[in-house]
Amino acid sequence: MTDLTAIDIKGLTKSFSNGWLGKKQVIRDLNFQIRDNEVFGYLGGNGAGKTTTFKLMLGLIWPDKGDISFWGCSAKHRNSRAMIGYLPEQPYFYSYLTGAEALEFYASLFDMTGAERKKRVGNLLDLVGLSHAGGTQLRKYSRGMLQRIGLAQALVNDPKMLILDEPMSGLDPMGRKAVRDIILSCRDQGKTIIFSSHIISDMEMICDRAGILDNGELKHIITMDDAMASRDSTWEITCQGERLDLSGIEGQSRINRVIRGTRHIITTGDKNIADRVMDEIKRQNLSLASFTTARKSIEDIYIKSAGQTTPSAGRQQDKYS
Repeated sequence: MTDLTAIDIKGLTKSFSNGWLGKKQVIRDLNFQIRDNEVFGYLGGNGAGKTTTFKLMLGLIWPDKGDISFWGCSAKHRNSRAMIGYLPEQPYFYSYLTGAEALEFYASLFDMTGAERKKRVGNLLDLVGLSHAGGTQLRKYSRGMLQRIGLAQALVNDPKMLILDEPMSGLDPMGRKAVRDIILSCRDQGKTIIFSSHIISDMEMICDRAGILDNGELKHIITMDDAMASRDSTWEITCQGERLDLSGIEGQSRINRVIRGTRHIITTGDKNIADRVMDEIKRQNLSLASFTTARKSIEDIYIKSAGQTTPSAGRQQDKYS
C-alpha cells in the first residue's frame, strides 16, 4: 500500500424516487479516499447503500451531486472504466458454457488476440483454483466455484482496481478462505480492492481499513492494525472456594465480583489488578477455574457506530488458562 490516492469520493449524494412519498436519499454526502494497493472493506447492513455506492463508482447510475475519481481521472471518463474489474453480488452466467468458454467470452470483449485470450484464460483458471474444472459446464459448478469464476471474469482485463460486492456471501468456510486468498493474491500483484461484506471476521483478516456505512452515511473508518492493537480489554477470573478475601484490593480499585455458591467471578479492566487477584487466589489456596480476557472486536465498533448496543456475549474471548 502506498500514499497515492486510488479512489477519491467527494460529497457523493444519491436519491431514488419513492413513489407518492417523494424521494428517498440513499447516499448522504459521502466523503472518503482509498489508497493505492489497499484492501478496503465496506461494511454495512442491508439497505445501507453499499451496492448503490458501487454502481455510482461504475457509472451504472449517476449521483445527484458529488464527484468520484480513480487515480485522478474522473469516473465519468471512459478511460477510467478500463481500470476496473467488477463482481456483482449476484452475477449471472450462461450455464451451458464451460468455465473456460465463459472466460473466453468475457476476454473477447477486450482488445486481445486469440492467443492472448487463451493464455489469459489459463492463467485465470490457475489463479482461482479451477484448472481442473475449466472444461465443466457452469451449471455443474457449486456456489463457491461460481464465485471464483466471477472473480476470474472481474480479472480478465487485468484491472488496477477490483470492486467486489459481497464476494463471500453464501459461501462455506472453505469457500470464504479461497476467496480471501484470491483477494490477497491480487493485492500482492499491486491491485487496489474495495469489497463489501457482512462477515466481519473476513474483514479483520484481509483489510487494511474498513468503512462503516449506516443509512447512507459513512459513520467510521477503521484502520485494522490500530483497531487490533488498541482493543479495550476486560479480564475475568473465576475461582472456587468458600471465601475469597479481596478487601485489600477492593478498597483501592474498581472491580466487579459476583458470587454464585462457592464460585467467585471477578472482572476488572486493569491488568495489574487482575494479576493481584490471581496472587490472592494462590495465596489463599483457592482453585482457579479460568482466566479469560474479553476484547473489543471490530463488531463492537460496527454496532456502536450504527447506534446500537452489544451484549457481552458478542465479545471474542481468549482463554489463558
